[in-house]
Amino acid sequence: MKTKHFCTIGLLFFLASYLLFSNILPSFNTSIDFAHWFNLIGACFLLSFNDAFPKTKTNKVASILTTLGVIAHIGLCTIDFLMSSYGNNEMAKEALSQQISNSSLIFYPFVAVGPSLLFLGLALHAFAFIKTETVKSLMVIVGSVAVGFSFFALKNGILMLLSCVVFILGLGLLLYVSRPLSKF
Repeated sequence: MKTKHFCTIGLLFFLASYLLFSNILPSFNTSIDFAHWFNLIGACFLLSFNDAFPKTKTNKVASILTTLGVIAHIGLCTIDFLMSSYGNNEMAKEALSQQISNSSLIFYPFVAVGPSLLFLGLALHAFAFIKTETVKSLMVIVGSVAVGFSFFALKNGILMLLSCVVFILGLGLLLYVSRPLSKF
């Protein structure tokens, strides 16, 4: 498989996770947390974007941010798996949530800041194409900001999903431009 294929798989899993996070679909009362599994798998495959884009100084920084963001997504999904393991025990979930919130060594890198680095890294990768692929680059950049804003500020699942669609579509379109991505 080519790098583009791994990137595409990552985009599809990531989109599927946000579809489930948005609560548009009816809840599957199952012991498997598909949303977070899809998010985890998608984030790991999105690491492939570090190899798909040109090797410039900006993209080296973007690769570091993307990698840190994937690591943070792994941590966040692990926390969410632990949370879902409590089932309907809301008191235990609240105790774990309180413990995480009180520990800055867990809260900031894995909940508050870290996962956003994935979006920031991929947006910085897209920024390399701002002159030649302006609309596609802006789709990624605006989409990445909109995902965070709709989740943290507005707490709106549908807007978060739509923002993710714009973000993913922009990345997908940049991935399949008619010229090699490794050359400008």
